Amino acid sequence: MKSLIPALVASLLSLPAAANEEHIHSSPYAGQQMRETKSLSPDDIAELERGGGWGLAKAAELNGMPGPSHVLEMKRELGLTPDQEALTRSIFETMRHEAIAEGKRLIAEEALLEVGFRERSLDRDSLRDRLRQIELSRSKLRYIHLAAHLEMFRVLEEAQIKRYNELRGYVR
Repeated sequence: MKSLIPALVASLLSLPAAANEEHIHSSPYAGQQMRETKSLSPDDIAELERGGGWGLAKAAELNGMPGPSHVLEMKRELGLTPDQEALTRSIFETMRHEAIAEGKRLIAEEALLEVGFRERSLDRDSLRDRLRQIELSRSKLRYIHLAAHLEMFRVLEEAQIKRYNELRGYVR
């Protein structure tokens, strides 16, 4: 009991100090306000500008449907024939060309949204229009990447697809 009373007094005396303490509400986004386009990191922009997948084809990739870029990287392990390699390269180049163009459109649309917020020129209707354009571009970009995964099924043999998934770590 004797030790309980000093502990109780100490905790009661610290209450006013705790109440006066400054609360910190730091954001996990702190520092990102310096980006030119706030919603895209420099890595995001670089990935979009080079036609990279940006994680948009996970639905295909994680369901065992190979992507052309990875197939080309593993062409020896998969035992691609010259015809398969040529078809895969064609699918990849078409995907990359279309993805670069659409990626640049997406970056431009995000930049317009950024300008609208920076200049305080958006209203609810213009915001809705901006978002429609951004999501239309993102949807097109995702389609480009997913369609390339679909096309790989006409190129690869079942055993190659199985080996691809083993090499990618999807089969245990």
